[in-house]
Amino acid sequence: MAVTFLALLERLRNKRLVYVGDSLNRGQWVSMVCLVESAIPPNLKSMSAKHNNSLLIFKASEYNATIEYYWAPLLVESNSDDPVNHRVPDRIVRVQAIEKHARHWSNADILVFDSYLWWRRSQMKVLWGSFGSPDGIYKDVMMPRAYEMALNTWSDWLEVHVNRSKTQVFFVSMSPTHERAEEWDGEEGQNCYAETEPIAKEGYWGSGSDPGMMRVVESVVDQLKARGLGVQILNITQLSEYRKEAHPSVHRQQWEPLTEEQKAKPISYADCFHWCLPGVPDVWNELLYAHIFHNRTQRLENRVDGL
Repeated sequence: MAVTFLALLERLRNKRLVYVGDSLNRGQWVSMVCLVESAIPPNLKSMSAKHNNSLLIFKASEYNATIEYYWAPLLVESNSDDPVNHRVPDRIVRVQAIEKHARHWSNADILVFDSYLWWRRSQMKVLWGSFGSPDGIYKDVMMPRAYEMALNTWSDWLEVHVNRSKTQVFFVSMSPTHERAEEWDGEEGQNCYAETEPIAKEGYWGSGSDPGMMRVVESVVDQLKARGLGVQILNITQLSEYRKEAHPSVHRQQWEPLTEEQKAKPISYADCFHWCLPGVPDVWNELLYAHIFHNRTQRLENRVDGL
């Protein structure tokens, strides 16, 4: 594995790989850093944070390469943009405003986006105007329309700003959740807690994954392709659906670890959203790795054909 990902570091020489999105994408970023950092001597690697910890940067100095993560859980601007204090009772998005975030991932060579979990609700409060402005207009917009509006803003930014000859763009599909054990013939009222085996039923699809939302992503990406910009969907949903045993449950270490009292109530406190590391996100990165090299080979072949 280390040898394989050394090849990725060579591919990243003098380049930026940037993950953009929510905490699931941060988990994939952590996975990628762990996959490559063991092959780098301690004096040739570093970690830093910028912009109130919204931007996390791993640097491999020998390669002049960075693997970065930027917190933008809804991609567009929202009142949940603080990487620490983002649990607000009334979530609000500015679906037409993205530049606040986009300036931090401009000029990246490889962009890996995700945004789904934070949209998983029946409607979203949308703001036209600026936060704090008395002239702002607020409206509750149903799903998946609000999601589509935000992705259209995202795609418009990509169309204008992405260098097609330089940048590879990926969008990671929905990350499944395992909150209802009865969906895989488990005990009703239970969740991923104490699960030790994957789901064996072929084609299993849980209620936490919304095909309608996935179709919105596919439609927006297809429209971008028609306008001359290719975005590769990294489809991790089906393969991850089976892994009910791969969540941290009550053993999570990120943020504040659960108290013993909370651990004793797994129905309320088990984390069945995020993934253990090492684990499922490593597989996502292996898929990403394969796409990066496949796309590079295709570009080289196209150049040769064009001579």
